[in-house]
Amino acid sequence: MTLRTFTFEPYRLPFRQQWRSAAGGLDQREGWLVRLEDDYGGVGYGDCAPLPGIGTEPPAAAAAALVQWQQRFRGLEAATALEALNDAASFDTPAARAGVESALLDLLARRNGRSLNASIRGCDCRQRVRVNASLGSLGPHTADALESALEAGFQVLKLKIGLAPASQEIPLVQALCRRLPAGSTLRLDANQAWQEGDARSWLDALAGLPIDALEEPLAQPSAPAWAALQARAAFPLALDESLADLPQAALFDGTVRRLILKLPRLGGFLPAVALAQRFAAAGGDCIVTSSLESACGLLAAAHLAAALGGDLAHGLATAEWLATDLGAPPPVAAGYLPLPAGPGLGFQPFATPA
Repeated sequence: MTLRTFTFEPYRLPFRQQWRSAAGGLDQREGWLVRLEDDYGGVGYGDCAPLPGIGTEPPAAAAAALVQWQQRFRGLEAATALEALNDAASFDTPAARAGVESALLDLLARRNGRSLNASIRGCDCRQRVRVNASLGSLGPHTADALESALEAGFQVLKLKIGLAPASQEIPLVQALCRRLPAGSTLRLDANQAWQEGDARSWLDALAGLPIDALEEPLAQPSAPAWAALQARAAFPLALDESLADLPQAALFDGTVRRLILKLPRLGGFLPAVALAQRFAAAGGDCIVTSSLESACGLLAAAHLAAALGGDLAHGLATAEWLATDLGAPPPVAAGYLPLPAGPGLGFQPFATPA
């Protein structure tokens, strides 16, 4: 069964409101929906969603890579094409690689009658993954959003900080913590907003509060600075967009306790699973998050989270930020995202672009 068609359609998905963080603002998400079809009519989908701010290639480089693979893979067997993606050069364009790999794995899993995460795990699939609420950036309506998320059944609530001086934000975060019921926590993301002194002040102010983790506290991270901050905090500091800034040794010697996995940055499922397994063997834990991709990309991230196992809350409750989408996103109920029944990724595009 060989690949008969390889298409990639551009999309532009506006947000319901601007997504703000210390790294800047986003009003829409752009990328390409990859579709593969074999000569028996089997199909597979993937989301190529480059975003240089999280460590991917520029969109132009992603588009060029898709054109190259379109020419190279037509007529190949899907498993042979998947093997060809292991070429080291493919990791120069990780978002494009992730989209093509997803489509190939989706096609193969559908052919074998298994869900995507079951295919990756090599065992029975998980039915759902735990997720955190995505409250956006700290602002005047955050308290209302927090109450709504708690009422909806979320226990881990993620908040973007670092957009204003610490003297303004710290009292607000402390007040939010006082509103949390027992068993609920805040997950904070500074998006590399601070110098070491600011980060130390924040950690001291958060001591004793129900904090799940703090992501990306340092503007210019180094292994010694990260280790010193982690020693100051009772909760994990999580490494996300600065993954390439720390030496590899810091990932596996206990310096970093939590790693954020994003498919477009890591190049797809298989490299993400390999990294997660090695990191877990070193004593760390991994969280899978979306980077505000389409429903196709979000489903892919959910299958990765399911394949990793465990009961940590993943950052996948983001579909509501999109005003339009490429297909129906997975629903979220009581703080859990149920995976679609049936084989493959579970993504079905709308009949006409949203």
